[in-house]
Formats: sequence, structure tokens, C-alpha cells
Amino acid sequence: MELKRLRYFIAVAEELHFGRAAARLQMAQPPLSRQIAALEQDLEAQLFDRSRSQIRLTQAGAAFLESARDLIDRQESAYREARLIGQGGAGRLRIAFVGSATHGPLPTLIKSYRSHFPNVDLSLSAMNNAELERALIQQDIDIAVARPRLQGEDLRSVLLIDEPLVLALPDNAALATQKQPIALTSLEAETFVLYPRRPRPSFADDVLRTCEMNGFIPRDQVFAQDYQTAISLVSVGVGLSIVPQSVSRVSRPGVFFRPFSGENPGTQLTMQARLDNRRPQVVNFFDVLRRFVKGGAAATDGPLSL
Repeated sequence: MELKRLRYFIAVAEELHFGRAAARLQMAQPPLSRQIAALEQDLEAQLFDRSRSQIRLTQAGAAFLESARDLIDRQESAYREARLIGQGGAGRLRIAFVGSATHGPLPTLIKSYRSHFPNVDLSLSAMNNAELERALIQQDIDIAVARPRLQGEDLRSVLLIDEPLVLALPDNAALATQKQPIALTSLEAETFVLYPRRPRPSFADDVLRTCEMNGFIPRDQVFAQDYQTAISLVSVGVGLSIVPQSVSRVSRPGVFFRPFSGENPGTQLTMQARLDNRRPQVVNFFDVLRRFVKGGAAATDGPLSL
């Protein structure tokens, strides 16, 4: 059964007049009458009582009108949903990020995207760089927020933030209350909490290179698997850590963040996706991302909620 016949039937049923229904449908009356007759033949039921001066719905016609309206509503809803998903305004977008990204500009970026595309289902998860790379290759995620940047010619990349490194110290450390930047070279004998433990190379190697640029390699090294574990170890006095400056914007019990003097190469947070992933949700996200970066937005209200 053609859906257009349902529309013809609904128009006649609501107008109860073939002439007015034809005018509403912007068609001639004879073709409309033939379409209704063909519909009745297909259904093997009379839908209209034409025996009086004004046509009326039969019992079968009244029952069919409700079902016809429901079918048309469902068709229009399906069209709207497919069109919205096809334009990236609905559907699902899978974003994974390194743990330290939750304290930088990422939460504000996510809020901005949600304000533009509120009907998109956002799936957010935390991963380390190796997991991000594997998930992108296997197409288990759409967008990776990596630190440092993932390597690969098949990835598109946009720099989200380039920021300095700072020290994370236990609040009972002698240097924790020092107001002047702490000389990194003076910390050679301290225990450094590094992350992630594996796989390597990783952010831990960036920190070790920073120490090497300042003329030393930490004598004592303790490895944690992620930022949250590392900062917890710092808070209980296991050692100190070097972290992105953005994480210092959120207070952490037992931890003081302090700048350091000496060589500071900083760290970058990069948004990446497969070049062959042209899903409209991904394209729209990168459009929002580029406007976000161009506008210089780099603050955050607080950590990102999963």
C-alpha cells in the first residue's frame, strides 16, 4: 500500500468532501476519487458512505483513519530521526580521553558541543594513550583526547591546549609553602611518582626527559598506572609528581601545586580521529572544536563527569 494513498484518505476523511480534500492536496478531484476507490479495493472494505449528500466515514473507515494517522506519524518521525542523525544532530559519539584531560579545557568543550547538539548521545570513557590508539584503530571510539599526541598519518589532529608543567607536592613537604618557583634541579634526590606504568613511551617519559633537560634523572621512581592514582600517592606523601598545569586549577586534599624554574617543555593535549571517519557527528565535533580553540577558550568549571 502506497503511503501517499494514506495521505489522500486522511485528507478526505478530515474534510468529508472530495472537492475540499483535492484543493487541500493541490490535485484534481477525479484522480483523488480514483485513488480512494483503489484503496478501498485493496482493503476490500468501503471506507466512505457516499449514499447521502455529505459523505461519511463507515465504521471501517473510522477505524482505518486512526491507524493511517499513526502510520503517517511514524513515517514522519522516522524521516526526522534519519535526517537528524544524517546531519550529525543525533546518533552517538564516542570520546575517550587521558585522565588528566578532565581538569583542562575538555569539560568546557564538551559542554559547548552538547549545547549545539543536545540530541547526540555522548559516550565518554577514560583510557591511556595505548588504549586510545588501539580503540581508534579498531574503531571502538570516534575521538581520542591524547597526551602526548598519538602518531599516525591516518589521524587528523587538532591541538586543544599547550600548557606548562608544574610540581605536585605533598602538603607536608618542606617546599610546599615556598612562594617562589622551585628549582627542578634541587629535587634530584626526591621520589618522583610517574605515570602511566605501561605501556611506554608515555607521559612518564616526557617527565623523565624534562628532568634530563635539567641535568638529572630521578634516583627514586615510583610508577602509577594513571593520573588519579599518581596524585593519590602524592597526597599520602609517597613522593612528588610533575603534572600539566591545568590539573592545578582543581584543589586536591593533601596536594600543593607549585611552578618550577628551569627547562619546562610543557605538554600538549590533542584531539584526534581517524581520517576515514567522516561520520557527521565527528565532523560537527571538530567544527565546534576549531571554533572553541580559535576563540581561546581554555578555562574549566571543574572536572568532567562521566
